[in-house]
Amino acid sequence: MAAAVKLLGAWPSPFSQRIELALKLKAIEYEYVEEDLSNKSPLLLEYNPVHKKIPVLVHRGKPIAESLVILEYIEDTWSNNPILPKHPYDRAIARFWAKFVDETILQLVIKARDTPDEEEKIKIFAEVGEQLKVLDKELEGKEFFGGETIGYLDIVVFFIAYWFQVGQEVIGVTIVTEEKLPNLWKWTGKLLDIDLVKASLPPRDKYLAFFKARYGSAKSASE
Repeated sequence: MAAAVKLLGAWPSPFSQRIELALKLKAIEYEYVEEDLSNKSPLLLEYNPVHKKIPVLVHRGKPIAESLVILEYIEDTWSNNPILPKHPYDRAIARFWAKFVDETILQLVIKARDTPDEEEKIKIFAEVGEQLKVLDKELEGKEFFGGETIGYLDIVVFFIAYWFQVGQEVIGVTIVTEEKLPNLWKWTGKLLDIDLVKASLPPRDKYLAFFKARYGSAKSASE
């Protein structure tokens, strides 16, 4: 019998990890399908013909794409252990910051990744650091972004922050430190102590090896 919930993902992807954590927090049973993004499966191309990207959540045979959309679908479909705030204003603010992360911070990171000039790359990463300071201030005086428990915005931000922490060891540009981003640093450590969060992360050594292979290839191509 086919699983009612299926997730097409890729282990290094912070976007896949967002969905895995949301499903775990909601105690939703699901089948995970690992995708080889260098050789995309017919299933992925069928379920996400527009962008041909992971993650894709399949619920009772119906596919939903894009991680932020999937998170909201999960929240709307399963009411237990809510991840979005109850009040409409608070929900709107959470969505605002989620879009800020994906449309501002991540777009800068992509720009830096695709820039061959090392000096320009450093300037872009400096701008990433400045934008992260804005996010750090939003956490001031809070346990989690949504209040006292882990929620939607924590899920969105955490895997990107962790991705930066691991990746910066390889890239050689320091973005996330306790001195520069004290609130985000403390918050990241707190989430790493949560079993369900740890269960949604690949082993750190495996992540480091992935970054070394990927950054090394990109660097060689630009030389």
